[in-house]
Amino acid sequence: MISEKMVGLVKGSSVIRAMFEEGKRLAKEYGAENVYDFSLGNPNVAPPQAVEDAIVDIVKSEDPLRLHGYMSNAGYEDVRDTIASSLNERFGTKFSEKNIIMTVGAASGLNVTFKTLLNPGDEVITFAPYFGEYKNYVINYDGVLVEISPNTVDFQPKLDEFEAKITKKTKCVIVNSPNNPTGVVYSEETIRALSGILEKKQKEFKTSIYLVSDEPYRELVYGDVKVPYITKYYRNTIVGYSYSKSLSLPGERIGYLVIPSEIDDYDDVFAAASVATRILGYVNAPSLMQRVVAKCINETTDISYYERNRNTLYEGLTKLGFTCQKPEGAFYLFMKTPTEDDKAFVAAAKKYNILIVPGSSFGCPGYVRIAYCVAYETIVNSLPKFAELAREYF
Repeated sequence: MISEKMVGLVKGSSVIRAMFEEGKRLAKEYGAENVYDFSLGNPNVAPPQAVEDAIVDIVKSEDPLRLHGYMSNAGYEDVRDTIASSLNERFGTKFSEKNIIMTVGAASGLNVTFKTLLNPGDEVITFAPYFGEYKNYVINYDGVLVEISPNTVDFQPKLDEFEAKITKKTKCVIVNSPNNPTGVVYSEETIRALSGILEKKQKEFKTSIYLVSDEPYRELVYGDVKVPYITKYYRNTIVGYSYSKSLSLPGERIGYLVIPSEIDDYDDVFAAASVATRILGYVNAPSLMQRVVAKCINETTDISYYERNRNTLYEGLTKLGFTCQKPEGAFYLFMKTPTEDDKAFVAAAKKYNILIVPGSSFGCPGYVRIAYCVAYETIVNSLPKFAELAREYF
């Protein structure tokens, strides 16, 4: 018999993954070209050529015993130093290798953070709509996820509700910008206001409240949009980053945590996070990929590909009468459903082989998420099917 905790987690298993598996089934039945699978945020842009070149060079030139062996649980010191130096150059920070822990992607970074910080009953606040796995991650360490209801005007956080829901039990606050599922970037004004609230509440409750910034989409922004680097606004910030999207390496599971020296109990937090990496079973981030990302520190994917997809999809859907939040970053479009029952709308879309994810999976019913990190042809060919779907409602 599996554990009681896992019974609940299995029942609440990811709707996104379920839709992805359904897409594979439909592709076999109707042909992949006739299925419009917008379910999973799986990059459709190849990694930069420099990544492949780095892999080949590292494998050929490095001592295989060193390359494939263990290292510090926090990762290679020189890789961490390279990342710290890059952040300092880009954002005017003052990090060193002692502020970086290499992780098995952003998900690993969040799990390491919650394992490090949470006691049973501690509260973690997040802003809807939010990535659904946050709830599972928090439950895994016997924490309580506290949701702030969505602001469907512009999807910036509801700061009045946020302030009201902070308690003595609040240990962490998660922000995700650019946001999954909306593509919204939290403004500098929002970050300053949020930080001010946290500073006030720390003093009021005489506690430490850690702001956890989940940043796998930081590099995927359009036009002149800027993503504030949050450690510059709030001292008790921990940043989780992933190369899954910026280098199109989701299957390689490589990322890092930034734990600034200025946070409360820095020495204990950094030490505990290093130990958590080991006892959670990650042991250390993949050695080869650590070397690769260090060599490719200034590389990014071609965001113009996603921008074209975004523009074509947004323009096409709005012309059909759908209401959409135009993304500033990431590669998701958040669309309001013409019926209150978003799951019923998802089921209706499936009749046309359109696979999308209900907003209720992100704590925001009445919307759907459309992942446009797909082939451009998929976007174009899906629009006539969306038109057929629209005729059911308009």
